[in-house]
Amino acid sequence: MKKHKEKIILFSVGAAGYGLLEILWRGFTHWSMLTAGGICFLFFAKVAEKLKNTGIIIKGIIGSLFITAIELIFGIIFNIILKKNVWDYSKLPLNLGGQICVLYSAIWVIISIIFIPLAGSLSRKIRNSQ
Repeated sequence: MKKHKEKIILFSVGAAGYGLLEILWRGFTHWSMLTAGGICFLFFAKVAEKLKNTGIIIKGIIGSLFITAIELIFGIIFNIILKKNVWDYSKLPLNLGGQICVLYSAIWVIISIIFIPLAGSLSRKIRNSQ
């Protein structure tokens, strides 16, 4: 039960945090992005735990690759299959079907560098409080 509580809290923080970031950045969000944010924050906590001795830049790149993969999967589901038009990167250079692009992958490195340590710290605090 303790592990479930930790995962629920981490997922919720990631969902709320990403939703807020997106609202600040674009002015709106979609519920699917809350789910993506929660999944990514859970992953960030695992990266922080499993790769303690890895440099922050490498962690940032790993985080970016994961976020980009989630973005591609969610883009295929919500933008292409379900036609929800949550985002469209087709006007940006070096994009793949308008779903992912190099510019946002670079932004995800920065986001990962900031939030992987935060997710790790929160995860440890939750575990230590139980």
